[in-house]
Amino acid sequence: MSAKSDPGRSLALLWGSHTRPGRSGLTVRAIVTAAIELADAEGMDAATMRRVAERLGSGTMSLYTHVPGKTELADLMVDTVLGELYTGVDDPAGHGGWREGMRYVAERNWDVSLRHPWLLDATGGRPTLGPNAVAKYEAELRVLEGIGLSDVQMDSVLALVLTHVEGVARSHAGLARAQRDSGMSEQEWWRSTAPVLERVMEGHEFPLASRVGEASSEVYQASTDPAYAFAFGLDVILDGVQRLIEK
Repeated sequence: MSAKSDPGRSLALLWGSHTRPGRSGLTVRAIVTAAIELADAEGMDAATMRRVAERLGSGTMSLYTHVPGKTELADLMVDTVLGELYTGVDDPAGHGGWREGMRYVAERNWDVSLRHPWLLDATGGRPTLGPNAVAKYEAELRVLEGIGLSDVQMDSVLALVLTHVEGVARSHAGLARAQRDSGMSEQEWWRSTAPVLERVMEGHEFPLASRVGEASSEVYQASTDPAYAFAFGLDVILDGVQRLIEK
């Protein structure tokens, strides 16, 4: 990413036309689509301007007349993928009460993170403020509107849910990388690791770690289970929000 990005230029690009062809015949949409395909297949590092140009059968410099650099390309990729989440701004709120709506929000964000794991690397500390990102924020806030929370509490509750989803999605992505690198599933790895761990820990007193670890691994049939962590954490968060509303 460029250290000196221009927020104004990036916003103008995000909110501008993505279908108008330039002299080369390329469009911003075609460039972004090719970059997403590369990132889906090989990770965010693969979505370089050179690789995108090769995929489109174009010269690298032709891309720069549409997209100034990798920072702006990443913003466009993120905003485009966020457009996959909902059918419209009223979509999440149409799934029952606020709990059902927030569960739907969490599940949709979880699913898009699994489809596009590079999204976890492409989003930095500052939000992407494109049209799809803003529509996403609007759609998700509508679930929390009118249930007794202040505006700041609505923003904080949404951030809490999305941060939980992102954290567990990172764990899931890490396990997927470990499985690819080792050639072993998490269950296979745990079955080969657990007996060795039991032997080397013999004589050491870790009663809580042993008891809780054994109970958990019995349920997971592995060292951890991101899907379980996702569901359990979401239930705890929503229960806490319910208590906040009741207060």
